[in-house]
Amino acid sequence: MSGLMIYVAGPYRGQSKEAVELNASVARAVGLLVARKGWAPAVPHYNTYLYDFITTDLDDEFWLNATMELLRRCDAVVLVPGWQRSQGTLAEIEEAKRLHIPIYYAEHDVPEAKVFNQ
Repeated sequence: MSGLMIYVAGPYRGQSKEAVELNASVARAVGLLVARKGWAPAVPHYNTYLYDFITTDLDDEFWLNATMELLRRCDAVVLVPGWQRSQGTLAEIEEAKRLHIPIYYAEHDVPEAKVFNQ
């Protein structure tokens, strides 16, 4: 592994717990694909997985700030299918652009970690 981290950005919320689980599983699959390219995937879907269903003492803003901080510590961002419909992902894209963090719009666009920044 190269030591490079890539943030997996895509929709999390859904109309039901099952929809959230589906969104998280898609993000996990993208994370596995980029891991096979040598990246350490940061999949925020699992960093906050279903907390909104099990606790109310930490609000949505807390989790959004926490995942944004995780993004700031990554070397690149890869987008999950459906990212266009996610307000959170759109905000993450803007933050990545502000910080000049490379954004890949699909997992097949992500280079092997060993050739990143060469």
